[in-house]
Amino acid sequence: MSDSHADRYITKLLIGLGSLVTFVFVLYFSIVEGRAQQGDWYYWAIVAAFLLCGGVFFCVSAIAHKIKSDFSRRAKQREAQRERADR
Repeated sequence: MSDSHADRYITKLLIGLGSLVTFVFVLYFSIVEGRAQQGDWYYWAIVAAFLLCGGVFFCVSAIAHKIKSDFSRRAKQREAQRERADR
């Protein structure tokens, strides 16, 4: 049986890291292309801010799911040890 928190951890971590990497690419693209001088830097700033906040949110959410997964795994191990001790 798979652990849903472990699955969510991996999914959210990949989404978060992908968003942060995309943020870096968008930021460098806007700097290298000179979008600040062209006047449409507002659009790129909004996109970059959205990607940064989304990436941080998903990474923090992934960490929370990792902690929940570890607690669940430890509880199962303790229960298995109690069952072996009761025999």
